[in-house]
Amino acid sequence: MSTTELSRNPGAAAEGSGADLVLSGITKRFTEFTAVDNLDLVIPSGSFFALLGPSGCGKTTTLRMVAGLEQPTAGSISIGGKDITGTSPYQRPVNTVFQNYALFPHMSVLDNVSFGLKRRKVRDAEVQAKAALELVELGHLAARRPAQLSGGQQQRVALARAVVNRPAVLLLDEPLGALDMKLRRQMQVELKKIQTEVGLTFVHVTHDQEEAMTMADTVAVMNHGKVEQMGPPQELYELPRTAFVANFLGKSNLMPATVTGDAGEFLRINIAGNELTILKDRAADHSGKILVGIRPEKLSMVGESAAPAEGSIRGVVLDASFTGASTEYLVDAEGIGTVGVFSQNHGGALFDDGDKVRLAWDPAHAFGLSGSEDREAGAGEDGL
Repeated sequence: MSTTELSRNPGAAAEGSGADLVLSGITKRFTEFTAVDNLDLVIPSGSFFALLGPSGCGKTTTLRMVAGLEQPTAGSISIGGKDITGTSPYQRPVNTVFQNYALFPHMSVLDNVSFGLKRRKVRDAEVQAKAALELVELGHLAARRPAQLSGGQQQRVALARAVVNRPAVLLLDEPLGALDMKLRRQMQVELKKIQTEVGLTFVHVTHDQEEAMTMADTVAVMNHGKVEQMGPPQELYELPRTAFVANFLGKSNLMPATVTGDAGEFLRINIAGNELTILKDRAADHSGKILVGIRPEKLSMVGESAAPAEGSIRGVVLDASFTGASTEYLVDAEGIGTVGVFSQNHGGALFDDGDKVRLAWDPAHAFGLSGSEDREAGAGEDGL
């Protein structure tokens, strides 16, 4: 189905299409706490943007303020340069897809999708609704009621109903939360495909880091009402700038270290008596105490006698968990504590509890955080 069929919608919602969403100094205070704290965001038109963070970080409140379901305590929201801060939800070029889909149970699928168009008296409402259903590959189920559909199909109907209005911004509030894991992953791919085809701005709220990284062009990691770090998913994963981002977006080993010298493009560092190096441009601080981070899959592990002492750290295997494609180890690293290692199962040696090992990594894969960071920040939150 070509997206030009959907773009013919002459409704007022299309007025803001092709416009950036800008949040300036947005704050939302409730009686006992501040949910969103002086937030500035520019979300480019046509992008897939994710607000990622644990429960209570302010991401859903931010989404609700953009939708007009909450009013900010301070700050402004604009789309295409037009201030919409004080406007009602129905006056905004915005549609929202919720986790519970909110479909009308007494209406057919086609009537659900065409409902908004018919209320605005759009002439070819049914034609556009059918085109939207074809986009989500449900044209053959137009006559059914929502109760006759699976959860994934209902989610697609809700998406078609939102997309058919051609909003400038489509808000997705944990839209895949009610689906099982297999269907979630399938829908992640399909949502990204639909967003690319229709060219709308998608703002997706989720606590699931895999979901955000799979679909979004840009991810903003939120914590306590503020953005900790924002950028492309790979950049956030490979080079987190705070301990919270390092721990929340996947798993990280964070180790206290001291910078001991300068070696050109590298810094010499000491970790628990071991001399190692880290790239300067991957370190937040170049002197004093720092936290050195390394992802578990970037660590190499060999038997104690198989590696030179220099540039590696002694450890003892505490636990080994075979997961199919890889084995996940917990290692008691000397002077550091428990370190995680993910080792691909490609026929190499496997280690057992109690084995003495050495850990090493390529300096290009490590990152350095400020020594004032809390190495436990973000660990155990409700991401993955």
